[in-house]
Amino acid sequence: MELKYNPKYPAIDDLRNRAKKKMPRFAFEYLDGGCNEDVNLNRNRSDIQAVELMPQYISEHAECDLGTNLFGREYDAPFGIAPVGLQGLIWPKAPEILAKAAFEHNIPFVSSTVTTSSIERIAEITEGRAWFQLYHPLKNELRDDLLKRAEAAGCPVLIILADVPTFGFRPRDIKNGLAMPPKMSVKNILQIIGRPHWALNTLLAGQPNFATLKPYLPKNLNLMGLGAFMDQTFTGKLNEDKIASLRDKWKGKLVIKGVVSEEDTEKAITLGVDGIIVSNHGGRQLDAGQSTIVPLKNLAAKYGDKLIIMVDSGFRSGPDIARAMASGAKFIFMGRTFMYGVGALGKEGGNHTISLLKVQLKQVMDQIGCYKVENFPQHLIES
Repeated sequence: MELKYNPKYPAIDDLRNRAKKKMPRFAFEYLDGGCNEDVNLNRNRSDIQAVELMPQYISEHAECDLGTNLFGREYDAPFGIAPVGLQGLIWPKAPEILAKAAFEHNIPFVSSTVTTSSIERIAEITEGRAWFQLYHPLKNELRDDLLKRAEAAGCPVLIILADVPTFGFRPRDIKNGLAMPPKMSVKNILQIIGRPHWALNTLLAGQPNFATLKPYLPKNLNLMGLGAFMDQTFTGKLNEDKIASLRDKWKGKLVIKGVVSEEDTEKAITLGVDGIIVSNHGGRQLDAGQSTIVPLKNLAAKYGDKLIIMVDSGFRSGPDIARAMASGAKFIFMGRTFMYGVGALGKEGGNHTISLLKVQLKQVMDQIGCYKVENFPQHLIES
């Protein structure tokens, strides 16, 4: 696919700045913020940027190949779109926009249980190539029905969310009424009035809702009731029995997202999991935790031959992707990065952001003399 991006926005920070101007503050802060004092949010960025690569200039130069084989499927780049909850609140129709762009660029799109488009709609857009992230229900009947729908939709990979045993303490969301249960204050309404483009698109798209969960929601449920429903229906607490049961039931590839320790990695291997995503939920859960690039290096070195090790949280550029690959990741997922693109450019945001990242990554590969993504570890400067 031809790589075209808008030259007015040649960096993810450009997209972030434009998105901030186009979105109501409560929606932007929900996307942009971390937890508590944003320590881990900022640590993600600084630790990634500290990774250095060694160029090899005197070599047999060749054409760079971004292609990556992951779980038996060939993708056109070593990165994908991470699951994000309430995407339609951040920008109307965001999951559909990003799923379409991912399909056209042949990279994976991961749909969340709590995003605003259904499993079936995303499967239709991606011809069954989208992955699905399960937010674990308390009742096995609901879990099994979600698994059947994901299987029927053709999802090749199921991701289990491990790093949300409790909701992160996010002061901005609490002030904005986006904690559970959510509420719409006069202040938020005034913010919407001040963002007419967002407001008009939301009006045309309809009020965002948890589309995948719609069949299970009681009728005439208000916002207060929705918070109670989520608390009573889902749990982020994952244990070995739940993983073992999912492994028995799910015939596709199984991945655990949120693993950062050797202990959890070894349990995942024992339970027959196919891969892990080293993640701290974008710095939104534990302010006192590590950045993801730090445990990634150790886990990839120790367990990279036993399961597929991927990473997310804090990655925003082609050089960042290169740093993660050099540190041992087989694949990188990004959430905020793509949502900034959609918030800034609407329907064009997905294609723009993917194209931009591909161009940036190719430039790094050409610059350091790395012509296949699997060769990135040869260019890591060990600290």
